[in-house]
Amino acid sequence: MLQNEKTIRSEKIFQGKIINLRLDTVQLSDEKEYSREIIEHSGGAAIIPITEDNKIIMVRQFRKPVEDFLLEVPAGKLDKGEDPLVCAVRELKEETGYEAKDVKFLFSFYSSPGFSNEMLYLYVAKDLISGEVNPDEGEYIEIESYSIDELLNMIYNGEIKDGKTITAIMAVKDFLF
Repeated sequence: MLQNEKTIRSEKIFQGKIINLRLDTVQLSDEKEYSREIIEHSGGAAIIPITEDNKIIMVRQFRKPVEDFLLEVPAGKLDKGEDPLVCAVRELKEETGYEAKDVKFLFSFYSSPGFSNEMLYLYVAKDLISGEVNPDEGEYIEIESYSIDELLNMIYNGEIKDGKTITAIMAVKDFLF
């Protein structure tokens, strides 16, 4: 049976630049108390840049939490109160150098709702204009481009492991064809 969790207490454990961590004590219908460790995140936006010849612009970068280089769609964290579209367009320009004449919102989704409130907003960009890459300080990125079929094969053979990127590619395959 589905049931809501009543929050009894909420304690802020850590406050960082990107995330906050809190410990909630909740009560269920059995009257018992349970702990929930929750990561608070301002959310983010991801954008799928599609070239005139239907190639998808991707970025490859090192991700310290998994100690690996990951192939991803351009994405970034929302600044406080920022419109997700503004974030998506900014990240496209910073990470790839591209600007887009046509940007469409696809959908939003929780990245890991079992422990985080992070909401990601997914966009697709077409009619691209190339420009100069301007990554954030300490951000080292390689830009690559692939066909949708190449990316799908990379997902199925385990080369692409990033959840937002898998979600984006699976969504855009229907958008392209």
